[in-house]
Amino acid sequence: CLRVLDGGVSLFCAVGGVEVQSETVWRQADRYCLPRIAFINKMDRPGADFFRVVRQMRDRLSANPVLLQLPIGTADGFRGVIDLVGMTAIYWDDAGHGVRFDRAGIPSAMLSLAQEYREKLIESAADGNESLLKKYLESGDLSPVEIRQGLRLRTLRSEILPVTCGSAFRNKGVQAVLDAIVEYLPSPADKPPVIGILENGEPGTRIVSDDEPFSALAFKVINDIYGALTFIRVYSGVLTKGMSVQNTTRGKREKIGRMVEMFAKDSNPIEEARAGDIVALVSLAETDTGDTLCDSAHPVVLERMRFPDPVISVSVKAKA
Repeated sequence: CLRVLDGGVSLFCAVGGVEVQSETVWRQADRYCLPRIAFINKMDRPGADFFRVVRQMRDRLSANPVLLQLPIGTADGFRGVIDLVGMTAIYWDDAGHGVRFDRAGIPSAMLSLAQEYREKLIESAADGNESLLKKYLESGDLSPVEIRQGLRLRTLRSEILPVTCGSAFRNKGVQAVLDAIVEYLPSPADKPPVIGILENGEPGTRIVSDDEPFSALAFKVINDIYGALTFIRVYSGVLTKGMSVQNTTRGKREKIGRMVEMFAKDSNPIEEARAGDIVALVSLAETDTGDTLCDSAHPVVLERMRFPDPVISVSVKAKA
């Protein structure tokens, strides 16, 4: 899935920290230059250590974590987080299962720590572009809007890893992560044109636009109660129900029948998919993982996925 994403949220356990599988996925995300933000989960569990996980991100992943939040308490004492951009404390209502939250002043015992990390946050944001750096050098501060602007620019360039925290099981911190996705991760239009090979063998590009010729990459095929579902990422153009497209990887044609938008196990029938959408096509006969679907009048073959080396190899032989 990393091949077709525009950005991602890296999830880390506050107790387990950076695990072996985290390193494997991280290297694959680096290969695709995928902008990321981090969420340190399970801050309410015994043994949770926010700063230890941040150190592991730096040491094991060679990441450049920039803290957007600081936890207020850990384990049973986890009560909320400090928003370093707005310099306020966020507290969630336990009775409402974290759905409701309030903003208040930062606890006096944590004020100096919050000021220290906010200064580091501003320094990171100031490196976003020359105008922000000039403003910071002249005044020594940036507004919350300017901080978000600088952090977004550096996140899109994969220079930093904005870090948030909370307890997803209790809905603590989830709202802030959703805000961070909007503020710092790219939209399809923020990504560079996707590169492919044209019919004449020359390199070609597809811009993320509805006005471009249709092109999409099939990145996952599963079987469920609806039949074979082929998940595709639409990179350009518009795909409509009943349309005939070319599988340029295999030299076959496909007729688009049922098209659905998946939400967990639920499927919502749709009539069209536009540039940037991820949808599932039902019962394609000739398409497999890594194949390119495109407008037959403008053929292109998009780059296939590159699979990571296996951690272990096992040979299985049946006795009979």
